Amino acid sequence: MILYTCGTKTTGPAFAHPCAKAGKALDAAGYEYELKTVGGYRLMPWTWGSRDEDRAEVKKLSGTKEVPILILDDGEVISGSSTIASWAKEHPLSPAKAGS
Repeated sequence: MILYTCGTKTTGPAFAHPCAKAGKALDAAGYEYELKTVGGYRLMPWTWGSRDEDRAEVKKLSGTKEVPILILDDGEVISGSSTIASWAKEHPLSPAKAGS
C-alpha cells in the first residue's frame, strides 16, 4: 500500500494536519506502507506554479490534487484523512494496537 502525503506523516498533531492523521491511523492499525511525498502545498504561494505538475500522479489516481490518499494493494483508492483513518480502524492488522 502507498500513502501519498505532503510530507507530514506522523509529525505534528493529528488533529491539526490531515496527512499526520492518516499516517498515525495506519501506524496504530499496524500497517507498513510506502510513503510518497508530493509537493505543491496549496497554502504556500511559492508552490502554486508547480502544484499541477507535482500532484499530477495524485490527480490521476484519485481525481483530485488533494492529499492524503491511500492506494491499497488491490488498487483501491481511499481519499481524505478521515476516510483513511476510518478505514484503518475498521481493518486493523493488529487489533490490540488499533484499540489504543
